Amino acid sequence: MAMEYGQGYGLDVPERHRLPAGLRAPFEARHWRELIYVLIGLPISIVLFTYSVTMVSLGAGLLVTFLGIPVMAAGLAGCRGFGALERARARGLLDLEVADPEPLRIRKQGFLAWMGAVLKSGASWRALLYSVLHLPWATFSFTVAVTFWSIGWGLLTYPLWFWLFPLYGGQDGMQLYGDETHSVYLDNAFEITVTALVGLLFTLATPWIVRALTTVDRLLVHGLLGPSRLATRVVELESDRGVVVDTAAADLRRIERDLHDGAQARLVALAMDLGLAKEKLAEDPQAAARMVDEAHGEVKIALQELRDLARGIHPAVLTDRGLDAALSSVASRCTVPVEVQVDLDERPVPAIEGIAYFTVSELLQNISKHSRATWAAVDVWRVENRLMLQVVDNGVGGADTTAGSGLAGLTERLDAVDGILVVDSPVGGPTRITAELPWRTV
Repeated sequence: MAMEYGQGYGLDVPERHRLPAGLRAPFEARHWRELIYVLIGLPISIVLFTYSVTMVSLGAGLLVTFLGIPVMAAGLAGCRGFGALERARARGLLDLEVADPEPLRIRKQGFLAWMGAVLKSGASWRALLYSVLHLPWATFSFTVAVTFWSIGWGLLTYPLWFWLFPLYGGQDGMQLYGDETHSVYLDNAFEITVTALVGLLFTLATPWIVRALTTVDRLLVHGLLGPSRLATRVVELESDRGVVVDTAAADLRRIERDLHDGAQARLVALAMDLGLAKEKLAEDPQAAARMVDEAHGEVKIALQELRDLARGIHPAVLTDRGLDAALSSVASRCTVPVEVQVDLDERPVPAIEGIAYFTVSELLQNISKHSRATWAAVDVWRVENRLMLQVVDNGVGGADTTAGSGLAGLTERLDAVDGILVVDSPVGGPTRITAELPWRTV
């Protein structure tokens, strides 16, 4: 694994504004996009509600005949199409990225198979539920948004158009109160100014009210028109299974390569040397003895290579004595002093224990190769149902999961077993890498 140290991060400098957010909000593009979303949401919801209720009611009424099923399926399919439209509308106006729901699982060709897939799909029924629930909400949000927006801008601009009342309306100004005996008009400078200030308050509050309204829309779109949690989890498990298979295949190729290029090649050369020594045994015993002595040295090297290879597959000390002894052993081979602290009352399952061992082992190898550290520490502990690992060093920092393939590959391996890898490594150090693994016991 190769970890990249000493690389800087690209920092996005936030744009500075002279006006505070509360004052510039009514003029920002985001507010107008959200307002447009609310305004066009009502007519779309009316069409969607009418279509879905009509089709589903008609289909349910015709279920006594065969026509009810295709009508119901067509209604649900239409709701899925409206769902795609709503996701696109939310993406364009609310900057909300919602993945498409799980596709229809059509096992056979034909119209009957398609109808069955539509009726069995949870995404179809969630789209129908969205079409029913969104109309009352769209009506409410449309009413609130239009009311606040029109009152705010109307009162704010009142000083510009109040002259229309005495000129064309036959009254001094906008009527604030009136009955048979008394009327109050906003017609003097003080009242006009106060009216404009009230309009300013409404105008400044409108963007935040509209944003709160669209927050509910975001939840509806995300929760009902996106993939279900179960479908998302299935996709994650399929991806994790692929990572596990690829990792296992890569490990097998590495073991095969190490055997072929290391111990196997050395044993082949050893067999040839012993064959030559056997031929020279009668003619030149001294030369044969030297060749046997050299072969003896080769045997020791081959045995050491096999031990290293076996340790790389699964160290015996981990199986026999657990993480504490195994991590102390791997820490002793690091080029910098390493403090190891393992606080576990019991051992996790061998699979999790092995992943924890190799995670720490690879991180310590990278400290030796890249960090230029003079000190490192390894802490292992348990928090409820999670096994926590933390490796710290005082090196140059700059480790990043995107800078090199090492940490990215380690992240994928941990993710395959519902683990997490968190890297905190500012340029200049120190580096703190924390891993979480699920705690599972035998």
